[in-house]
Amino acid sequence: MTDTRRRVKVYTLNEDRQWDDRGTGHVSSGYVERLKGMSLLVRAESDGESGSLLLESKINPNTAYQKQQDTLIVWSEAENYDLALSFQEKAGCDEIWEKICQVQGKDPSVDITQELVDESEEERFDDMSSPGLELPPCELGRLEELAELVASSLPSPLRREKLALAVENEGYIRKLLELFRQCEVLENADGLHHLYEIVKGIFLLNRTALFEVMFSEECIMDVIGCLEHDPALGAAPRRHRDFLTKTARFKEVIPIGDPELRAKIHQTYRVQYIQDMVLPTPSVFEENMLSTLHSFIFFNKVEIVGMLQDDEKFLTDLFAQLTDESTDDDKRYELVNFLKEFCAFSQTLQPQNREAFFKTLSNMGVLPALEVVLGMDDVQVRGAATDIFSYLVEYNPSMVREFVMQESQQNDDDILLINLIIEHMICDTDPELGGAVQLMGLLRTLVDPENMLATANKTEKTEFLSFFYKHCMHVLSAPLLANTTDDKLSKDDFQTSQLLALILELLTFCVEHHTYHIKNYIINKDVLRRVLVLTASQHAFLALCALRFMRRIIGLKDEFYNRYIIRNFLFEPVVKAFLNNGTRYNLMNSAIIEMFEYVRVEDVKSLTAHIVENYWKALEDVNYVQTFKGLKLRYEQQRERQDNPKLDSMRSILRNHRFRRDARTLDDDEEMWFNADEDELEDGEAVVPPSDNKTTKTSGAAENEDLMDPISKFMERKKLKDSDDKEVLGKSSSLSGRQSPSFKLSFSGSTTKTSLSSPPSSASLHPGSPGSPGSPGAKGSPPTAVTTKGGLVGLVDYPDDDEEEEDGESKEETPPLSKKSKLSS
Repeated sequence: MTDTRRRVKVYTLNEDRQWDDRGTGHVSSGYVERLKGMSLLVRAESDGESGSLLLESKINPNTAYQKQQDTLIVWSEAENYDLALSFQEKAGCDEIWEKICQVQGKDPSVDITQELVDESEEERFDDMSSPGLELPPCELGRLEELAELVASSLPSPLRREKLALAVENEGYIRKLLELFRQCEVLENADGLHHLYEIVKGIFLLNRTALFEVMFSEECIMDVIGCLEHDPALGAAPRRHRDFLTKTARFKEVIPIGDPELRAKIHQTYRVQYIQDMVLPTPSVFEENMLSTLHSFIFFNKVEIVGMLQDDEKFLTDLFAQLTDESTDDDKRYELVNFLKEFCAFSQTLQPQNREAFFKTLSNMGVLPALEVVLGMDDVQVRGAATDIFSYLVEYNPSMVREFVMQESQQNDDDILLINLIIEHMICDTDPELGGAVQLMGLLRTLVDPENMLATANKTEKTEFLSFFYKHCMHVLSAPLLANTTDDKLSKDDFQTSQLLALILELLTFCVEHHTYHIKNYIINKDVLRRVLVLTASQHAFLALCALRFMRRIIGLKDEFYNRYIIRNFLFEPVVKAFLNNGTRYNLMNSAIIEMFEYVRVEDVKSLTAHIVENYWKALEDVNYVQTFKGLKLRYEQQRERQDNPKLDSMRSILRNHRFRRDARTLDDDEEMWFNADEDELEDGEAVVPPSDNKTTKTSGAAENEDLMDPISKFMERKKLKDSDDKEVLGKSSSLSGRQSPSFKLSFSGSTTKTSLSSPPSSASLHPGSPGSPGSPGAKGSPPTAVTTKGGLVGLVDYPDDDEEEEDGESKEETPPLSKKSKLSS
């Protein structure tokens, strides 16, 4: 058997019941040894005779193949795997169909080769016992009988198939439509209701051959007329035909010379209208019965887009009129709407075809045309142009970025496409800023490094971000900078606040995803200080946006940012907002506390020191969370390390010898250590059990002298440090900004409980913590313990451990001094 090559597209049906294009190639049929039978083969068109196989499918004797619309063959290879071949020519489809029917022993005149669903043997025997389904004569008096026959056949796939064949072979649809016209003239309501049920049932037969008759130019309006008379509506039928003939108008913004294309557009619009507006919403069981109707519309749209895309004269005229200054506003509005609908149709295309579609539009000059249209005053035209721009950005942002970088070499910043988009976002008149939200999403896509390309010769990310920060960022941030002059809000109305929140959202995205570009911009323009002015807004969502912006910056743990924050005292407005919020437990309270908690947990030393040294007085009375006391503890530990580098090094040595364990388990070495006999100990060493908190004394005068010397030195240094703190912090009882604070913080109490230089009380600091010299020196004190042997003194500090954990472990893990002396020797 000779191979016949025909040009086809291969489609597969996805989970969303949409057809995915698998490629274009040439189909042939032949015997495949591996599959042990005659098979359909499709080789990729671009690869020639030896091209890659797009499809290799054995023609199974029991598979149901369907021929649709004269150029489609559809079948199922598995339970959830549907395939379709769309032929360029009818002759090719007929020839392959004959091959399939020949293998299955079927007559090529049929449109389906097998029954779609296996049924019980009893039902199959009953149905096969009658050669076919006999329809009653098409007369007014038999409409009720016919409606009952259709309703009874729909549940059974076999009876449904026989009914479809009978309706198709007898030309029954045209006869029914003739009866419909008679019933309308006679105003026969019962007959019209029966015809509604019959025509709705014919739709559910899911048969392409019947759809082709029903959707033909001479029949489709009568079919819609039948569906107007829903019995549920009683004597008030819908007026779908009036809408289609009188209200809906087909506008040719550019004359379409191809009559086939015009007819296809009319048909697709009407069939889409039937699916969306005329047919009742299908039940769960009827959903799959309309799959052929979905496919009919889908392939029509693909065909329309392809025919328009290939018509270069049409597209050239379209863009020429769109950018022509002499084109009147109404005409331009129609042109933009047509282009918008054209792009919407393209969404039915598969990725490779859609890429070719947008490439065609790009070559025809769609972006320069949009730039002209977006600069116009007509709000409707601009809205439609924005929708077209969104299609382009979402599918191919790199194409848009390349265009705007090229035009920047020729045009001023004011008329750049991206700056036009930013200006429309800023000037959106909608109280809810619906358009601005859409435009902000497009800008976010354009500046997202994740979808930027990197090649051997150039890096799109570097080039585009340099362009954006040089030419566009000042336009984006202009409303923010203009509204926060003199460190106060100029306008605080709802619409302005919404706009500033959108801008802040985009700037926050830039902080997270861009590096030195946004850092340089923030520091050079002092952007963070301006943003923090917004924490005083009456709109909580805007104040929270400002806090989120600062939180993202702190989260980077970048010392450049930290030095900028410290130099400009930028925690001042945050603390002020915290105090103004008072005792309210709300999102503002939680967001600010979380920011300080992050600084504490991550131990950001420069910020910790800055906060405690400048804002401790304002925050020391906050005791419903331990965040601020924890910050003070971090700060004191940090100062202690700086003042006592020798102790810090000894602490690290001791930390290396500390083995953390679960309190419930002890390893073998530790068990041996605790179980050791006192006889094995050195002479003069005392043994103290771990649970005993008494002070241990070592024997020997020389050892006493060695021990007391470093302790006395440590206590002297401690006193000096405390006196220094009193001198430094005692100079001012309130905050002093940039040497001297620019605002005063008030407290709820009449007097301050404790000064920063005072030893913290038990409510303020954990007993025995650094900075509380009056705490007992027992071994049970969790953060600080003095361990001795000979001349060794160690301040053991574990700043990263939770205080409660340390409480629980100190008694079990701190060994007797005599034993520890052995380990550290």
